[in-house]
Amino acid sequence: MIEERDTVQKVLIVDDAAFMRLSIKNMLSKYNLEIAGEASNGVMGVEMYKSLRPDVVTMDITMPEMSGIEALKAIKAFDPKAKVIMVSAMGQESMVKEAIISGAKTFIVKPFKEDFLYQTISRVLGI
Repeated sequence: MIEERDTVQKVLIVDDAAFMRLSIKNMLSKYNLEIAGEASNGVMGVEMYKSLRPDVVTMDITMPEMSGIEALKAIKAFDPKAKVIMVSAMGQESMVKEAIISGAKTFIVKPFKEDFLYQTISRVLGI
C-alpha cells in the first residue's frame, strides 16, 4: 500500500523545559507538520505516545521522573517501529550512544537551527 505523501505528519515534543518545547513548536510551525502534543517528562511522553500515536517524537535526554532514554525504551517496547529523535546538550555523548543502541533514530545537539531540526525530522520520516 502506498502512503499518502500529503498527509500531515504528527510530532510529539517531550522536554522538561517549556521554552524548548515552545522553541521546537515555533520552528516547526511553518512546515506541514502537526504538533500532536507536548510532554514535560518521560512518563507523560510515554503515555502521550500511546494515546496520540505520533509519526515522530523529539525526546530530551535529561528529564525528571523518567529520563529520555527510559522513555525511549518504554516507547520502543510498546511500538518497535516508533521514530524517536533524541535531543541532547553538549557533553552527553555517552547517553546519546545508549539512546542509539536503545532504538533512537538519530540525535540533535542543543542549540540547533530550525532548518537542521526540520531536515532531521524529514529524513527520519522519509519525506
